[in-house]
Amino acid sequence: AFDKTVAKDNSLAVGFFQRGFVHLQLEMYEEALSDYHMAFSHLRKNPFIDYKQLGLRHVLYAWEVLYSTAAAQCRLQQWQEARASLDKAVVWRPEGRTAILDMALERVQNRLFLEPMQVPLGEFFRPRKKEVEQLDSKDFLGKPKVISSIIPNDEYIGFEPLRPQKQGFYEPSADALR
Repeated sequence: AFDKTVAKDNSLAVGFFQRGFVHLQLEMYEEALSDYHMAFSHLRKNPFIDYKQLGLRHVLYAWEVLYSTAAAQCRLQQWQEARASLDKAVVWRPEGRTAILDMALERVQNRLFLEPMQVPLGEFFRPRKKEVEQLDSKDFLGKPKVISSIIPNDEYIGFEPLRPQKQGFYEPSADALR
């Protein structure tokens, strides 16, 4: 499902982030690392992306992506790269150094694995109802209708409001009424 999602929208950072988490769970560490790199690049140097407008009640932060990148690098025994990723995460964290990143740096120094960040369990894309209702195709023009005029010898073709107005032209003759 994540493969289809990122194929349809290859700039969806949260899609790569979630797929990276799944790859880590499946012990596909190279793929997870690649997905985390893609997620970070698709943040486009923004500290976060708020996905609430799209229907996912989650804010993806750059430091979370970097932390998860370090978690994947730990699984691949890339300890120096993991430390560099965590140092970069400290810079991206708006409040500066926090306890979670300090503990992560200690764990990497002791060569212990990190648990990756993830979108909270139970959170799914749920577009608002009015957006989903608009996905149905609508017929704005209506069905075509053939209209005949009761005015004899009426050769006008076009919209009625644009018809040139002539005095007495619209009154049907007595023969037409019969």
